[in-house]
Amino acid sequence: MLDRSTGAIRHAQFRDIVELVAPEDVLVLNVSRVIPARLHGKRETGNVAELLVVRELPDGSWLAMGHPGGKLKPGRTVRFGDDSAAEIVEMLGGGLRRVKFVGALDARATLAKYGETPLPPYIRRPPVPEDRARYQTVYAAHDGSVAAPTAGLHFTAELVDRVRASGTAVATLDLHVGPGTFKPVEVDDLAGHALHAEPYAVSAESATTINGRREAGGRIWAVGTTVVRALETCADARGAIRPGAGETSLFIYPPYPFRAVDRLLTNFHLPRSTLLMLVCAFGGYDNVMRAYGEAVRQGYRFYSYGDAMAIV
Repeated sequence: MLDRSTGAIRHAQFRDIVELVAPEDVLVLNVSRVIPARLHGKRETGNVAELLVVRELPDGSWLAMGHPGGKLKPGRTVRFGDDSAAEIVEMLGGGLRRVKFVGALDARATLAKYGETPLPPYIRRPPVPEDRARYQTVYAAHDGSVAAPTAGLHFTAELVDRVRASGTAVATLDLHVGPGTFKPVEVDDLAGHALHAEPYAVSAESATTINGRREAGGRIWAVGTTVVRALETCADARGAIRPGAGETSLFIYPPYPFRAVDRLLTNFHLPRSTLLMLVCAFGGYDNVMRAYGEAVRQGYRFYSYGDAMAIV
């Protein structure tokens, strides 16, 4: 645990979160579910191709990334079986393209039959069927992400129940994580790094719970950087959360004036990642770097299946 006001570091077990979060606080969870978004198929030439399906667009086509990128041009088709194929419709830049499913199976049926869990690129093994459950939070509810909101992987259903039983409120939202979460920052001027837009939704019930707890003196705990980005997108100048749905491409890096989030639970992130920059904005660069150094010395695990830190 990192105290951002003093820089103090304390070691604890994740189950201690029940004592760390006060009864008057609210814990905010991202309930987006990872879809089996990675599809392996063949082009008309018989050569292999891969699509990472990101999300459906209003016209029924889908946003996707493709490999090999230079070969998957508009008009070309990737076939996944006798009953499913995707046609490249339009190149959109940033590695993204618009595709439409033209086989007997629609997109969702194709993913259900042929899709694989889109494990992070630093996990260097093929996905196995068990990953559909492993790479998923216990409270995931709504399909839409191509990467898990990994801070939530530490929770068991029993632990969430214990948090609720202590008096802490639990609120939920959706931010469907896109592939941009793994895109490293490769520019010196951070303002020049563009995040892919990601869909989010915050219900009126969740906004009421969060705002009510804050008005009563409680603190808002964000479980993961995705929750931070959703809440900060929805917050007004006073920090009150406005319900609604839309897309966010909010890139948070130092200095950033946080309006809505008081506490953060997060994993240890890759260097030069937008996730680490958000954490540094919240906890303070020097504080976070010292905490990371301590984590390395203590043998903590990093990345998606690694350990967690609380920043208070």
